[in-house]
Amino acid sequence: MERTIKKYSREGITIEYSLVGKGEPILIFHGGHSNCNEEFGYKSLLNNGYSIITPSRAGYGSTSKEVGESLTKACEHYGDLLKHLQINQVHVIAISAGGPTGIRFASLYPERVKSLILESAVSKEWLTNKDLEYKAAHIIFRPSIEGLTWRLLSKLSHLFPNAMFKMMAPQFSSLDKKELKMKSEVSDVLEFTKMNARQRSGHGFLIDLKQSKEMKDSDLESIKSPTLIMHSENDGFIPLEHPQTALEKIGNSELHLVDSWGHLIWIGNSAENTNQKLISFLKSQSIYAT
Repeated sequence: MERTIKKYSREGITIEYSLVGKGEPILIFHGGHSNCNEEFGYKSLLNNGYSIITPSRAGYGSTSKEVGESLTKACEHYGDLLKHLQINQVHVIAISAGGPTGIRFASLYPERVKSLILESAVSKEWLTNKDLEYKAAHIIFRPSIEGLTWRLLSKLSHLFPNAMFKMMAPQFSSLDKKELKMKSEVSDVLEFTKMNARQRSGHGFLIDLKQSKEMKDSDLESIKSPTLIMHSENDGFIPLEHPQTALEKIGNSELHLVDSWGHLIWIGNSAENTNQKLISFLKSQSIYAT
């Protein structure tokens, strides 16, 4: 995958972004602990003739943490990026913790969003200070520590890939270990190892936790773009209340529950069916249709 990484700066704010492929443009808002080097789901999109723009979201990669002053301000900056690239309309894919950004962006700029796809996405307030995961995140993923956390996870994943997959995968799944093994593929271990190697939290993940609290029903209700919601029925990370809320609140939406082993719907033995569903939806909403 030949990816070009660039930076767009304006008024002291920098947005790092990547460009790959040629064809109808897709703007991807990556998930937590990721950046413009995200890979999940890209191969199928590129093979089907799409171009992908991926900004490192607020506080991730080389993107200024100030971009995340608020969810709305962040979306304004991403809108400025599209203007800079002279792109008038895009399909938007919002992944996991990138869900609030994609939802707010589609709400603010209906004329620029041809279609919206929510993949394993946060669609309402997520973790709060009452949750153990929230408290743990503020320790192991705070900016002064997160680099060490991910270097350790990456090193262990390379040394003991199978053991690390068996240890970490259940955090992403509601299945027991036997069922999880049945729905996973041998290649999932490699993809999991590669994921741990490219992930960093920067200031971004704590910004994500803050911004999920800014979500309102009106964000979902004001979305006009046709919306595909894709979520694993066995997601142990983002509860099913999230896709169900999105389906209830977004007028022109459909929900595709994925029979995958968990949160990472781009891998496992159901990944091909997931890709086919996404491509079929995108083709039905072509930007260039006459």
